[in-house]
Amino acid sequence: MKKRFNTRQLALLGLLTGVLLLMAYTPLGYLNIGPLAITFNIIPVALAAITMGPIGGAIIGAVFGLTSFLQCIGVGGTSAMGAALFAINPFLAFLQRFVPRLLDGFLLGYIFQGVKKISNVHISCFITGFCSAFLNTLFFMTALVLLFGNTAYIQEMIGGRNIIVFICTFVGVNAVCEMLASTVITGAVGFALYKAGLVTKPNP
Repeated sequence: MKKRFNTRQLALLGLLTGVLLLMAYTPLGYLNIGPLAITFNIIPVALAAITMGPIGGAIIGAVFGLTSFLQCIGVGGTSAMGAALFAINPFLAFLQRFVPRLLDGFLLGYIFQGVKKISNVHISCFITGFCSAFLNTLFFMTALVLLFGNTAYIQEMIGGRNIIVFICTFVGVNAVCEMLASTVITGAVGFALYKAGLVTKPNP
């Protein structure tokens, strides 16, 4: 059976897991603004997808999702929204926190590989970084509305507004900051990893 990861990629997988856990359990990973937080934990997820494809992205995405869910119960920090959702339905809170991050990492692997076929690695890294933040926000908010949209907690937040308007105003500056940070940092670090031989070269 073909090996999915080589030794260097396995070492990088462990390193990115450690970096993500460090970010998740220190102020390095989140900047709390209101009920939402600007998260930089999407960056290790993007880097895993770039260097190890969909499976690597999904693994680190799952780690991110698990740490996000644990914040609902006060492990490694506290999320006001997470705690409220957990009180409403713990299982749905797990799905809302975990699945979007795992799916984000999985799809990023295909996004990087697809863009790399029609462009160069540098541009592919930047686009993957942008998509990491964009998809994280899209999946997170979609899951929030689908799973908790009828609850009094979310209905009070919506306040009778159109759901699209609510999502745009709710994520607001947070999402823009995440996209900018993820695009720039992932682009730079991803290309450095390519130069180090940790990213498969594009097909001619």
